[in-house]
Amino acid sequence: MKETKKLQEKDLYKPIQTFFVNEGYEVYGEVKDCDMVAVKGEELVIIELKLTLSVDLLIQAAKRQRLTDQVYIAIPKPKNRLNSKRWAEKCHLIRRLELGLIVVSSPGKRAKAEIILHPTAFDRRKSMGQSKLKRESVLKEINGRSADFNVGGSNRTKIMTAYKEKCIQIACYLQQFGPTSPKNLIKMGTGDKTSSILIQNYYGWYERIKRGTYVISEKGSDEIKEYPDLLKYYLKDSLSEEKLT
Repeated sequence: MKETKKLQEKDLYKPIQTFFVNEGYEVYGEVKDCDMVAVKGEELVIIELKLTLSVDLLIQAAKRQRLTDQVYIAIPKPKNRLNSKRWAEKCHLIRRLELGLIVVSSPGKRAKAEIILHPTAFDRRKSMGQSKLKRESVLKEINGRSADFNVGGSNRTKIMTAYKEKCIQIACYLQQFGPTSPKNLIKMGTGDKTSSILIQNYYGWYERIKRGTYVISEKGSDEIKEYPDLLKYYLKDSLSEEKLT
């Protein structure tokens, strides 16, 4: 069985050299700690080679930006699709750092270098403008929360969302005050989506006993015990009977 030759960084050199030579550059390898340097007149291009896209590669390339604004990182072309979300996120980071990106397909005799990104100035305002809806979504979520009941960095625990908070608030008031209408719950501050939450009953915490009147279910009474801080928060200033009429 023929042994497959392990890919090395130097295998990326020749196809990239060929590419830049065809573009009219003079190309040199290993110049003052730079993996590759291409020169055309006064233009200086630096290319850093690595087998994987890593933080170390980005740091190395960022250092080269002290010498020129034309810095590329070069890696083997990924086996996964280049239109994946993960790849798009990596490209965004590279653009954010104002670096260029070169991928080399089939390193070997038929290797070909392809420029995916050129080093260009990053327009932060334009980027924020394109994410306007996501920004508004973040602010809306924050405005819908009463306090911070999550621990940042927790990815294997249940997250307290603004929606779930409203569900707990409604269940809390139903438990405290008994059969109640959506209209009265809204007066108590449960928000204009109260009716929708009661009808959808996503967590199974509510029961409709007659038209326009709801009570907390047995499941709801049991499960909201898991949120003592929120229950305390909503009940600390218990509403007077006047607010229910």
